[in-house]
Amino acid sequence: MKLLVISPSWLGDAVMSHSMYRLLVARYAPKSVRIDVVAPTWCKDVLNYMPEINKTFVLPYSHGDLALLKCYNFGKLLRFKNYQQAIVLPDSLKSALIPFFAKIPLRTGWLGEYRYGFLNDVRILNVQSFPLMIQRYASLVYNKNVVRNFCDLPSPLPYPCLDISETEISSVLCKFNLHDHRKRLIGLCPGTASGLYKSWPQCYYVTLAIQLIYRGYYIVILGAYQDNIISKFIDCSILTNLEKYYFNLIGRTSVKEVIAIIASCKAVVSNDSGLMHVASALQCPVVGIYGLLSNPKFTPPLYKRSIILRDISEDYYNKNLYGSSTDHYHSSLINIKPDRVLEALGILLS
Repeated sequence: MKLLVISPSWLGDAVMSHSMYRLLVARYAPKSVRIDVVAPTWCKDVLNYMPEINKTFVLPYSHGDLALLKCYNFGKLLRFKNYQQAIVLPDSLKSALIPFFAKIPLRTGWLGEYRYGFLNDVRILNVQSFPLMIQRYASLVYNKNVVRNFCDLPSPLPYPCLDISETEISSVLCKFNLHDHRKRLIGLCPGTASGLYKSWPQCYYVTLAIQLIYRGYYIVILGAYQDNIISKFIDCSILTNLEKYYFNLIGRTSVKEVIAIIASCKAVVSNDSGLMHVASALQCPVVGIYGLLSNPKFTPPLYKRSIILRDISEDYYNKNLYGSSTDHYHSSLINIKPDRVLEALGILLS
């Protein structure tokens, strides 16, 4: 069986899709299935740690680019691969174009942006039937007449589990002078692709870092180059005499290097973000911080040693208390104080 999968564009969603790849191999047996994936550049590194995937192609267009001609030309090239089925994980119309132009006989996916014709194995989503994202991905492995809701899926579902070698981890730790601190290393991931309204306040991360340093831990702060404002705030807020106990690597690492560093952490504190899901897939204990605008019942950290913190004390519909702009923190995240996160970390570290 030769399959082409169109990967989600978000890092966390790409991590959660690993459950589906594991189910595909279980269904067809490793030697009888070949899975190739089309993904954005920033997701390719994480997919390379999924042994079920044979090859990853980089999307021929940038995010937000319509690129019909690029989709057509890329799909035309893939016709010679003789794929038997395509599974399209994103809901966008554009994501269904490449399998359509590749003339793959069976094209499976959720209806999304009204993709009749582009997909010929269309699933109509009932959110109550598949409340978790990984359940929605997993259901696409099976015939829609056989799996009608999450109760029909294998139980328990195989969770994402990234496979990284100890050699690679050690090499990255040496590069960033972290190797000697591995046994006392805590990761903080303060960034998010959705703006400040889904972020735990920067000043809280600084407070937490200082409290952990005084308890004998070393802190590594991770994020993308888009999080540079957060990076500068942290650098200005940490006391000079504590600088040797923390490593601010925001914007200084590749995705591969971030994966290796998280794999060496004793625990990670993160917003609802892609790095939170990376940590879970590496079986690193996670404190996941969710506001009212994130849904832990849809995309929770998928590792048993995780604690979700969420404040739902205020009126759920009062979402604009601190402004509607993404440049403001939401009150539901402001209400989660550093001491509460420190207590959750203590439970995981014990």
